[in-house]
Amino acid sequence: MPVLLLAVEAGALLLSLPVQAAGVVAFEDPESMANPVIFIGIMLAFTALMLVLIRYDLKKVIAAVIGISIFLTFVYIYMAIVYALAGATDAATIIVLVLAILSSILLYRFPEWYVIDGLGILIGAGVAAIFGASLEVLPVIILLIILAVYDAISVYKTKHMITLAEGVVDMKTPILFVIPKKRGYSFIKEGIGKISGEEGAAGERAAFIIGMGDMIMPSILVVSANVFMQGTRLGGMINLPALGAIIGSLAGLVVLLYFVMSGKPQAGLPPLNGGTILGFLAGWAAMTAMG
Repeated sequence: MPVLLLAVEAGALLLSLPVQAAGVVAFEDPESMANPVIFIGIMLAFTALMLVLIRYDLKKVIAAVIGISIFLTFVYIYMAIVYALAGATDAATIIVLVLAILSSILLYRFPEWYVIDGLGILIGAGVAAIFGASLEVLPVIILLIILAVYDAISVYKTKHMITLAEGVVDMKTPILFVIPKKRGYSFIKEGIGKISGEEGAAGERAAFIIGMGDMIMPSILVVSANVFMQGTRLGGMINLPALGAIIGSLAGLVVLLYFVMSGKPQAGLPPLNGGTILGFLAGWAAMTAMG
């Protein structure tokens, strides 16, 4: 999981350059404090829709909604990359559509764990790059705090996030990361078994899981700090606040994994977002002290 988190964050930093060059943004005004509210509103509406569909066992509709969402995500990611390299031409648009279609087909026709994880890194990095380059640091921090509180409530109080996670996992929907516990494991044949928490638990399952959102949210702050904050860049690539956010996110993940191993349901975003914010603040303080 730490390797996957690092891969998403590093990929997000790299993709933030073509995202900016191609002008692929989620919000027109990166400073607006309304952006976190809009983000939360869209997320709550999507969560409510998914819960209703799961409640009435509308698996085909769920698969269609998630499939369309994944395809559109691929379109935006490949659009940023291809347009930055070749410009917004008709030929480039065709290439974008072909790549998005092929990636979606691969993900759904052969959803083995390494395919899910490999394309999941691309999805996570792309989404984080788009939102990170569209939101300045303060709106991102507010967003991460709100999401951490919401995640805790939805896992420990209302428990609707556990219901959502179980429904998604039961359908073997490729919107999470899968980490095998043994050699020769096949997600297609074995799945992961019954889960007892948003991030899963040790138990007898053949694999651990972690939601893509848990990898994306910390990465958004990493990108935002690197895009919108001035300062010396280590290796010409990353500034201290962004580096601090990465280190903090890894520390938060270690805390999360410690509690996951207890076998109890765990909300991922409180330790992940909290660690990322604290790491960012430490990096910002270090950069300020250095002048």
